[in-house]
Amino acid sequence: MSRPDPLAKLIEQLQRLPGIGAKSAQRLAYHILKTPRDEVDRLSDAMHEVKERITYCSRCGNITDVDPCFFCTTPSRDQRVICVVEQPENVNGVEKTRQYNGLYHVLMGALSPLHGVGPDDLTIKDLLARVAGGDVQEVILATNPNVEGEATAIYLAKLLKPLHVKVTRIAMGVPVGSDLEYADDVTMQRAMEGRREL
Repeated sequence: MSRPDPLAKLIEQLQRLPGIGAKSAQRLAYHILKTPRDEVDRLSDAMHEVKERITYCSRCGNITDVDPCFFCTTPSRDQRVICVVEQPENVNGVEKTRQYNGLYHVLMGALSPLHGVGPDDLTIKDLLARVAGGDVQEVILATNPNVEGEATAIYLAKLLKPLHVKVTRIAMGVPVGSDLEYADDVTMQRAMEGRREL
């Protein structure tokens, strides 16, 4: 027995979401089918509102519903420090620490020649303009601890150092709650390099 077209169409669209396979899409579609109409309308309205109201900050590239964003316009944030991240969702990870009070710059990805992502595909020129045109004293490179993130950090450091700004990289190493026997060589190397005095 085939599914009714609207249901098949919903399952097909749900499968396009990241991390959602055929079975999960089917489960979600049947859940939506059983959900009261007003709840489904609220979900639909929320999705439409995100597409209509959310944009990217013209200064830092973070997602926002007002331009420039909250981080760029809050006077109490340290204007002399910029934390560079790959994606808007990385900003939340840094903010959760409650240890950082500077500005952000979102690259919109990382260098990845294998996937056709070069310097012109990222917001590197905007970052260089911000650093060159302001009172920035430090740029923290908080790209992901993978091959692409490391390559991006090294590339940015080479471009930023001639601008006479302090360039730092976030420390990386063994995550809390894990065992050393499971840490790979690179993770252990980073952990040793990022050690601090107690």
